Amino acid sequence: MGRRLRYGVAVSLDGFIAGPNGEFDWIVMDPAFDFAAMYKEYDTAVMGRKTYEVAAAMGEKPGMPGIDVIVFSKTLTPTSRAGFRIVSDDPIEVVKALKAKPGRDIWLFGGGALFRTLLDAGLVDTVEVGVIPVLLGHGIPLLPPGAATKLTLADYKVVPASGIVALAYSVPGGVGPPPRIRHIKTAKRRTRKRVARSKASRGKPRARRTR
Repeated sequence: MGRRLRYGVAVSLDGFIAGPNGEFDWIVMDPAFDFAAMYKEYDTAVMGRKTYEVAAAMGEKPGMPGIDVIVFSKTLTPTSRAGFRIVSDDPIEVVKALKAKPGRDIWLFGGGALFRTLLDAGLVDTVEVGVIPVLLGHGIPLLPPGAATKLTLADYKVVPASGIVALAYSVPGGVGPPPRIRHIKTAKRRTRKRVARSKASRGKPRARRTR
C-alpha cells in the first residue's frame, strides 16, 4: 500500500479557496482545530507557486513543523534547505516518486491548478475541505474546469461555534483507508441514560444526614 496524497484546504461556501488576489484572511481559526495533531499525519507537503507566493507576501513562513515542503515552479529560482525546496521538476513525476517511498501521508496544500493536474493524473487519494461560512462572490476556485470526478463521503464533522463543516472524501481508485477527521476536538456528549437519570433526580427530595 502506497502513501496517500490528500488535498486538504479551506473553502468558502461558494467554492473559492482564496480571494481574487489570493487573500485568505476570511478563513476562521477555530480553537477546536488541533493543528499539531493534523501536522503529525503528514511528513511532506506539496504546493504550487501562486500559493507559496501569496503565503510569503502575507508573512507566512514556508516551512511547517515536521513536514518537508516542496514548491513547484517554472519561474522561481530552485532552492533547497532543511525542510523546504523549490523545484522546477514535473509535479506528476515528483509526486509519483514520493508516493512510492515509505512514510506518512502527503499533503496537497494548494492551489487549485496543481490539484487539477494531480487529480487528472490519478494521484489524488482524498479530498478534505473545511467549508467556511462565508460567501466571497469571486476568487480562486477550488478546482479549475476539467473532467468530472465522483467522490465518496468518508467522514464529516460540524464545529458549531464557528459554523465550519469539515468534509472528507475518498477519490475512486485511491490508495489507503478512507480519510478520518481526527484533528477536530469535539465536546463529549452525555448519554441519554445519564441525561434521563439527571432529570429524574431533580424531582426527588434529598435524604438528610443524621448526626
